[in-house]
Amino acid sequence: MAASLGGKIKVSTVHSMAVLSQSEPPSAGAFGFGDTMKALLQFHSANGAPFMINPYPFFAYQSDPRPETLAFCLFQPNAGRPDANTGIKYMNMFDAQVDAVHSALKGMGFKDVEIVVAETGWPYKGDPNEVGPSLESAKAYNANLINHLRSMVGTPLMPGKSVDTYIFALYDENQKPGPASERSFGLFKPDLSVTYEAGLSKSAQTPAPTPTTPAPATTPTPATPAPVNPAPATPTTPVNPAPTTPTTPVNPAPTFSGWCVPRQGISDAQLQANLDYACGQGIDCGPIQPGGACFEPTTVASHAAYAMNVYYQSAGRNSGSCDFSQTATVTTTNPSYNSCVYPGGST
Repeated sequence: MAASLGGKIKVSTVHSMAVLSQSEPPSAGAFGFGDTMKALLQFHSANGAPFMINPYPFFAYQSDPRPETLAFCLFQPNAGRPDANTGIKYMNMFDAQVDAVHSALKGMGFKDVEIVVAETGWPYKGDPNEVGPSLESAKAYNANLINHLRSMVGTPLMPGKSVDTYIFALYDENQKPGPASERSFGLFKPDLSVTYEAGLSKSAQTPAPTPTTPAPATTPTPATPAPVNPAPATPTTPVNPAPTTPTTPVNPAPTFSGWCVPRQGISDAQLQANLDYACGQGIDCGPIQPGGACFEPTTVASHAAYAMNVYYQSAGRNSGSCDFSQTATVTTTNPSYNSCVYPGGST
């Protein structure tokens, strides 16, 4: 108070998902610890302090190590998981866990208390007997999480709001006891070298030359590196060159003109999965971020349509790059509007 910081610095503490006595389905999320939790939330509400939670889809996958669960946890295309109470289909574990906390707060009468994700991440390596840790999965989780948050879509129960989220961890805790995974969450190693690029640096947000085609839920694989074009040799003039006959390419790869857009009747949950996937492949999703030419309207359908089309164009307009589990189609009608320009058009 002497420094005139009263009301500016909020006091809170972090909680694991174990504070929930029920987390499935998300709409039925409920707290345990009765009066203790209620008193804590009363303090948060009275002081405008956030409730801080540590959701880790990684641990959810460890308890249910099926391929479809991995895709659900990594924000990759999957069949989704419906909430029987609301009919909402969740397309990723992060949203489901955060909404379970939201439901628990609402159920205890504290829906005004803001949620902050104090920790979330994925280990890039572990002991031989550990399920889940891998460099590919860690990179996929953090990169797709970042793109999901940047989209400003929010969660099904908190739409249009990006929950403040802190990635665990900046550096490996190389002296931490326990399994190897506990020492392998860092984006950087203790010697300051980069473990992997998660999409936080500006250079990592440039479009990838050849993104991969969306596929059903599978274990993530590293992106194919772009070919390096050799420097052209200095041309020389041939002496008495022999005439050559032009040849026609044999079986050229089919390409299609136009723009890739979502089909009619596709749910927001599926469109969100398409958006997360497309932006997670390294394309430029800056125009649909705050301040971008295509940020408005701030709907899942609008943002997904832009991202899906950029992915399609970046992939060379190949037939399989506008599929998205049969939720997309190619149109000859330019979807651009106002200052929002969709790349593409006729070949």
